[in-house]
Amino acid sequence: MYFDLIKIFVPTAVAFFLGLFLTPLATHFFYKYKMWKRYSRSKIITTSVFPSIHNEEDELRIPRVGGIIIWVSVLITVLVFYLFSVLFPSGSSLEMNFLSRNQTLIPIFTLLIGSLLGLWDDFIQIYGTGKFAQDDKSWRKWKVFIISFLSLLIGIWFFYKLGMTSIHIPFAGDMILGIFIIPFFMIVALATFSGGVIDGIDGLSGGVLASIFGAYSAIAYANNQIDLAVFSGVVTGATLAFLWFNIPPARFYMGETGIMGLTITLATLAFLTDSVLILPIVALPLVITSLSVILQMISKKLRNGKRLFKLAPLHHHFEAIGWPSYKVTMRFWVLSVVFAIIGVILAIISR
Repeated sequence: MYFDLIKIFVPTAVAFFLGLFLTPLATHFFYKYKMWKRYSRSKIITTSVFPSIHNEEDELRIPRVGGIIIWVSVLITVLVFYLFSVLFPSGSSLEMNFLSRNQTLIPIFTLLIGSLLGLWDDFIQIYGTGKFAQDDKSWRKWKVFIISFLSLLIGIWFFYKLGMTSIHIPFAGDMILGIFIIPFFMIVALATFSGGVIDGIDGLSGGVLASIFGAYSAIAYANNQIDLAVFSGVVTGATLAFLWFNIPPARFYMGETGIMGLTITLATLAFLTDSVLILPIVALPLVITSLSVILQMISKKLRNGKRLFKLAPLHHHFEAIGWPSYKVTMRFWVLSVVFAIIGVILAIISR
């Protein structure tokens, strides 16, 4: 038991301090090559309220690929402990290696591919021209297609390679889905990705996602999935390192290379820990953020253009009614921690 805790906390700390070390180097690179958006959201969000809470100059002068720090720190940490077990084989070094086929191979692959796809999206908005560079609706449809295809591949792996055919319903037992677990995973992955719109205020997404991944580390540990608990902890540590430099005023934004990789990895963790129905509780800030956008769209269509919120996503609504951005961020952090704890408790007692 004690060694399992050491196995979780040591790589988590390594990822955190590695992120702190890499960030100044990465920041210099980001600013040297001007890796910020070419077009401001003010050109897309036409409501008159948005300019009052939005600093266009910051958006066009702050790099948007900060998520690189997270996934690079995670991958280096995985590689360090794997190579150490290969080059210096011993009982302890082999135990500390958390790269395993049945637990961490898929989430690591998901994080890498999702992050690279997100980086491609960021590069389009940094160096591209035309509608795609402005993240218009046609490009967003392509992103949905890309996430759908990636989640299809992961769902197929779950079903055919891992033999996953059911989901756990808290306090009720398992529900057999059979091959339908593939489209169900696709739906969950898309829903989780839609919560990525939370990346809109300095420090908001980093704090929220760190709480969520920390919760899944605890859930995996309770399931005796130690390697998966380590991986989730490492993501948490790397995200906290990102947050260290993203607390207002932010030195960079997470960008799609962070959001896309982390959200689809989160969906993967929910299935691997058999706690997918707990995910909406653990990740409640993502859920309400995504839901606010959906409700805003429905309201505008059914009520002749009338808005339910002054702005969507929800965090911008609170800014529009006068809350300072730091107050919005910190209250989302508090909610995230509270519901992460509630989710962990429910995941443990509902077995």
